[in-house]
Amino acid sequence: MTRRLALVIVGVVVATLLLAGAGTLSLSAIRARNTTIADVRSHATEIAANIDTLLELDTTPDTPAGRQSLNQRLRVLATFRKLMPVDDLVVLVYDRRGRLISDTVATSIPLTDLDHTVLSAGTTISGTDQRVAFAAVPVIMPSGRLLVVVAARRIETGLGAAFVLFLWASGATILLALGAAYLLGRRLSRPLREATAATQRIAAGEFNTRLVVPAVHRHDELTDLAHNINDMAETLERSRMLEQQFLLSVSHDLRTPLTSISGYADAISDGAADPVRAAGIIRSESRRLERLVADLLDLAKLQAKAFTFDIRHIDLSAAVQTATEGAAGSRPGITFHPVTSEQLPVLADADRLGQSLANLVENAGKYAATKVVVSARAESGWAIVTVDDDGPGIAAHDLPHVFERLYVARHAPERRENSSGLGLAIVRELITSMGGEVAAGTAPGGGARLSVRLPLAD
Repeated sequence: MTRRLALVIVGVVVATLLLAGAGTLSLSAIRARNTTIADVRSHATEIAANIDTLLELDTTPDTPAGRQSLNQRLRVLATFRKLMPVDDLVVLVYDRRGRLISDTVATSIPLTDLDHTVLSAGTTISGTDQRVAFAAVPVIMPSGRLLVVVAARRIETGLGAAFVLFLWASGATILLALGAAYLLGRRLSRPLREATAATQRIAAGEFNTRLVVPAVHRHDELTDLAHNINDMAETLERSRMLEQQFLLSVSHDLRTPLTSISGYADAISDGAADPVRAAGIIRSESRRLERLVADLLDLAKLQAKAFTFDIRHIDLSAAVQTATEGAAGSRPGITFHPVTSEQLPVLADADRLGQSLANLVENAGKYAATKVVVSARAESGWAIVTVDDDGPGIAAHDLPHVFERLYVARHAPERRENSSGLGLAIVRELITSMGGEVAAGTAPGGGARLSVRLPLAD
């Protein structure tokens, strides 16, 4: 990762330097061109303003001797270019017909770039020819002849000494980028390597593995990753513990009735037990095993999303009455009080809803000292069922885990029949699958309160 990060950062830096260098060179070239044109135009204009004095044009070159004298003066003037910041300096003389009658030699500006018509109108011509900037300033003499002062200079577009400094600065920037990439890569890759090692240990079954979480004030992706891995490890560790407890609990629930069945079967074979009484016990223990196996199958189907529901309009109040009456016969010493006042229409599966309510009421009967109160009411668009008992209640730290599979196994009641802890887990799966919610709390009388909420049907 460090190598890839270094390549990316250095690549970005180099690309940025190339773009910056190209932009700087382009701007420098444009500025050099404009500056050079302005300079040569200024020099040409200055000379043109004093051309008559410099050449002493008091006579006109009408004769061959006059033209020869003018040419000599122009050649002398051409030597002035050595004293001025220009590469070429010439003066062109045109007669009244526009013919070039005298000029200095060795100019780098093609005469075709000079439009006589434009110059005759008194307009200065300036521009570039390849890498040379030039300016042509016309001077119309009193005699009507046209003199054109032409100055030219090569355009220097390079950065000169600044280019060398730019190269040194670019090299230093690339080295800094390499150093920053190395340090940043190590800082980023170390937590990732630690996270990789931690996940490998977790995958190998070491669920007590934890990452060192950075300071609390840090909020970045690496911190979130460490928190998430620790949460995952904690969840897996707890799930493993619950699974082991679940297997122990289910094994105990299976072993007890199987031991009774096996013992009474042996007693019948040996003639040491009353066959009628032994058959009744064997039948009771077999039913207990059937309930346990049915709960296991139901929970497995619910968690695998393989359960089917026949959703229709159900009166929740009537379902509460049915569940309460059914539980009353199984607990002779406990009084069950249904509290309902009106119909509560909900969309649910009648059998699954009845199963859930029966599990809730029967669970409360296991812990109740004398009574269980089951009430149903409407509240803010929800149909709510609460099941209160007058038992020992639920510890505050256990409330979030009541509907997990092992709650009853860890807090077994005195009257233990089918206490594998599957009943409430099945209730949660059934109710949530029908769009409802479950919750656990404390009853007004100090016992436990388990509640179910389902949306009211329109």
